[in-house]
Amino acid sequence: MDKEYLSLKKWLEDTRDVPLEAMDTFFNARLGDYEEHMAHWSAHYQWMADLLPEGITNLLDIGCGTGLELDCIFRRFPTLSVTGIDLAEDMLAMLRRKHGDKALTLCRADYFTCPLPEDAYDCAVSFETLHHYTAEQKQPLFAKICRSLRPGGIYLECDYIAATQAIEDLVFTECARRRQRDGISDGTFVHFDTPLTLEHEMDAMRRAGFSSVESVGFLEGDSNTAMILCKK
Repeated sequence: MDKEYLSLKKWLEDTRDVPLEAMDTFFNARLGDYEEHMAHWSAHYQWMADLLPEGITNLLDIGCGTGLELDCIFRRFPTLSVTGIDLAEDMLAMLRRKHGDKALTLCRADYFTCPLPEDAYDCAVSFETLHHYTAEQKQPLFAKICRSLRPGGIYLECDYIAATQAIEDLVFTECARRRQRDGISDGTFVHFDTPLTLEHEMDAMRRAGFSSVESVGFLEGDSNTAMILCKK
């Protein structure tokens, strides 16, 4: 077994008795140090902003949180209109405080069920939010995002990716065990990382209807956080 697999397996064993937390509860409870913790991805936020095409006027942000990716995006596109969706109201409140002068439309909602207008956005983005779900859950969401984009629009995803199939299998098996232990139904969102392999993530995007799906790659020193570019 590779070193990353063994390290993850040990961590899962060490935390095997930790109760699962509902997604919104988890993030609201950690608001105080959330941005400091997420500063680890500062280069990735800038990378995402740099990849957005010139001339865009509006953008959809899935799982926007406190808007760390938007901090960089607004520096490049200060007049951009942004629609942000997130489950955690406290995080959306912080985003409003930070960027109250921007053209923001924020919605506290489950982005899997929240309706989106069709042919409405130049771009959509998601940052480190979708690594808690199965391919079967993601594919309809990707299809909805695709429909929400204008012809030629793009979707950028920057997220945690399982380096191997063994890691993907390991985390999904452990998540299922903890759900059963805690009596949590499949329809309840919990904070537990279940990343897909890059192959499986991109396959779900292709099946969702994007005309092209491209791996932009990884930043040096971080082989677990991939950037994927989809075009309508």
